[in-house]
Amino acid sequence: MAHETAHYQEFPAHENDPLLGHRGPSSKPSPLSQLRRHLRTEVDPHRADLLLIFCYVITGLLDSSAVFIWGSFVSMQTGNTVYFGLGLAGLDETQRWLKSLISIGSFCIGSFFFAVLHRLFHTPRQRSALTLSFALQMICVAVAASIVTVQQTGKSDPLTWKIGVPLALVAFQSSGQAVSSRVLKCSSLTSVVLTSIYCDLFSSPGLTSVSVLKAPDEWRRLGAVVGMLIGIVAGGWWARSEVGLPGALWTAVVFKGVICVAWMLWKTKDVDDE
Repeated sequence: MAHETAHYQEFPAHENDPLLGHRGPSSKPSPLSQLRRHLRTEVDPHRADLLLIFCYVITGLLDSSAVFIWGSFVSMQTGNTVYFGLGLAGLDETQRWLKSLISIGSFCIGSFFFAVLHRLFHTPRQRSALTLSFALQMICVAVAASIVTVQQTGKSDPLTWKIGVPLALVAFQSSGQAVSSRVLKCSSLTSVVLTSIYCDLFSSPGLTSVSVLKAPDEWRRLGAVVGMLIGIVAGGWWARSEVGLPGALWTAVVFKGVICVAWMLWKTKDVDDE
C-alpha cells in the first residue's frame, strides 16, 4: 500500500492542472460583461426628482425659444391646443394652428413610442432603458438643431419642412421626459407643464404653517417652477441673440447628454428595497 501511494505522488505537477484553465475566485469578468451587467440594473428612484426638475429647465429653454421663433410650443401642449382651436374657429389667419397641430401630433406619437420602449425592458426603470430614452431624445434635438443651423428660418417664414421637421422632432422627444416621470413614480413632476404644480403648491394644507418648509413635495414643486423660469429666460436670451434658436437647441443637446451620463452613474436600487 505504501508503494502504491508513493507511485501516485510521482505524477508530474503539470498533469494536475485543469484542462480548461484556472477558474478560481481571482478571475474577473471582462469590462464588456461588467458594462452589460451594469446596464441591466435598476436605478434607485431616490433623488431622481432632481433630474426631472432639471428637465423643467430644458422645457423652458426649448418652449420659450420655439414659441418666439416658430410661434408654437414644443412641450406645453395646452397652449398648442388653444392655438389649434382658434385656427379651427377661423380666428387665426397665420399658420400657427398648423404648427400647433404638428407639435400635438408628434407629442402624442412620442408618448406612445417612449412608453412602449420602457416596456420592452425587464423593468421600466432599468438603467439601459432610461439612458436609451434620453439618448434618443438628445439625438432628436441634435438633428433638429442641425437642420435649424443649416437652414435658418425667421419668425415670418412660411411653414415648410425647414420648420415642420425640427418642430416635430423636438415635440416628439419632449414626451420622453413626461413618460420618464411616470416610470420614476414622480407623476407630479411631468417636466412639461406647471398648471397642476401651481395648484398643488398653493392648495397644500400645510402652506400656512412652518411645517411646509420641511415638506419635500413642496420643495420639488417650487424647484419645478424655478427651473422652468430659468429655462425660459435662457431661451429668450438665445432667441434674441445673433445665434438664435440653434443656440437654444444645441444647449438642450448638451443638457440631455448630461442626463444620459447621470443615469449611467446613478445609484443602483438595492434588492432589499423591493
